This record gives sequence, structure tokens and C-alpha cells, in this order.
Amino acid sequence: MKFRDYYEILGVPRTATAEDIKKAYRRLARKYHPDVSKEADAEARFKEMKEAYSVLKDPEKRKAYDRFGADWKTGQEFRPPPDWERQTGFRHANMGGAGDHQGFSDFFETLFGGGRAGPGAFREGFGGSSKGEDVNARIAIPLEDAFHGATRQLSIEVPELDDQGRYRHRKRTLSVKIPKGIVAGQRIRLADQGGPGIGAGGRSGDLYLQVDYEPHPVFETQERDVIVKLPITPAEAALGRTVQAPTLGGTVDLKIPPGSSSGKRLRLKGRGLPGNPPGDQYVDLKIVLPARIDDKARLLYEQLEKAERFNPRASLVT
Repeated sequence: MKFRDYYEILGVPRTATAEDIKKAYRRLARKYHPDVSKEADAEARFKEMKEAYSVLKDPEKRKAYDRFGADWKTGQEFRPPPDWERQTGFRHANMGGAGDHQGFSDFFETLFGGGRAGPGAFREGFGGSSKGEDVNARIAIPLEDAFHGATRQLSIEVPELDDQGRYRHRKRTLSVKIPKGIVAGQRIRLADQGGPGIGAGGRSGDLYLQVDYEPHPVFETQERDVIVKLPITPAEAALGRTVQAPTLGGTVDLKIPPGSSSGKRLRLKGRGLPGNPPGDQYVDLKIVLPARIDDKARLLYEQLEKAERFNPRASLVT
């Protein structure tokens, strides 16, 4: 019995991740699937790939295969050790019904068991077609779009496979509906906009767009909550005044409590991103002075300094 190097068949190293193995299989499947391929040996190659993938995609089967596979090369005579079944626990009972692996090689049969069938029984159980690969991408949207909702025309590079089975990127312009209240990190699903399907009737995969917010000059966010730093004058902080504060829904009147200090946080309930429940807006106060103080203002500050007996650093004195 000849040894089969499943890694070589899929064109991946022995250190390949599960995702690497999946991508390699899908790439080769699109090239050699009998329903679409013009290669003379397409059916045999596809059958061989399916067998390799059925082992390497399963962590337990892969571990058992790797136990002896590193010491063999493709085409060498191979016999499993007498205690193979005891060491691995793999035999017919572990592999499901005979139809799961019909048409596989003697090499697979010896290692894992699984039954026989005629040509064509191996076709991945999808009746000659398979859904295309799902694609993930990221988009950055204005915060206002998340607040109001919007429909945007976006140009996105989506990976595809060319006729040689190699990945390339093609730019697509898609109409994307931005749901009102979408939070950074959430995904938008565009059905059938992913990788192309395999075979006649093979549905395309889906495109998943992870949403990020573009940097905003005024607002920051935490989940559905919105945060803004609001500059106020010393007089507004000391005396308490009503000032205008920006929100994503427009400006609102905000009452500053008398004696407010920089860093004091005020809450505007329900003024954050829409949702159930909606987020809040938090206003962080920041006392600012004019860049230049004229003589009249200076005189008033000096009078205030003499009148008040307030030491903001008293707690620091040891």
C-alpha cells in the first residue's frame, strides 16, 4: 500500500492552521471540481483532495495521521503498526456510516475504515455544487450614519479566485444600508456578495462588513454612549449657567451646577446612539480661560483673589 501525503495533496505545510487547510481545499476545489473543471484528471484530483481534507480538517484524525506520517514520503510502501487501532482509537466504529467516506483509497481504508462506493459518490455530499466562501471586510463610517441610519455606496476590495485557482482582489461598488444605532464592532451581512459558488447552482458566499467609526472632531463613544468635552468659562463654572451643548441630534440647553470643576461629568439620558434601550450622552466639563486677559479682567481677578479664601491645594499640604 502506498503512503499518501495529505499535506502535499493540499499544498500546505504540516504546520498549517485549520483555516489554511480550509482555504487550500476551497481553492483547489474550484479548480478541480468535476462540474466546472476542464482538467483531464479533475475527478481523480478532486477525489484525492476530498480524502485529504476529510482527515486534516478533523483534529483527532489529523493527530492520528501525524503520529506516523512525518517519517514517510508520497509513494513509499506503508503499513500501519500492529497497535494502530489501540494507539489511535480509530477504526470503522469511529468514522460514522459507510457513506461518509465512499470512494476513498486503500490507504484511507486501512487507517480509518469507512466503506466503498462507485465513482461520483465522493462529491462532498452537495449534489455537485457548494456554497462559496464567506468574505470578511472592514468599513469605517461617520458617527452620524450610526445615529441616523444611512445608505451608502461603498467601494470594497473582495478576494476572488481566477481561472488558475489563485487569489486576486477585485473592487466592487455596493449599496450598503447602515442600520440606525449600529455599534462599532458589529457586522453587516450582505447575502451572496462573497466568494463564488462551486458547480451549477452553487450559491455565492456572504460578505460580512465589520463596522468601525471614523474619528470624530467632537464626540467619542463607548458602546452606545457618547462622550463630549464641553469648555466652560470660570464664571459659568462658579455661578452656574445654562449653556448650549452639542449632541448627535442637535444642540440642547444644559444647566451647569454652581461650583462645578473641570472634569465634572453631566448625563444627558437617551442622547446617545439609538437602541433598546438607547445610549446616553456624557458631558465632561472643562474650565478654560481666554488666551489673553485684558486690564479690566485682570483687575477683577485680583479683586476676586483677595476676596475669597479658597486654597485648592490644601489637601496636599503635609
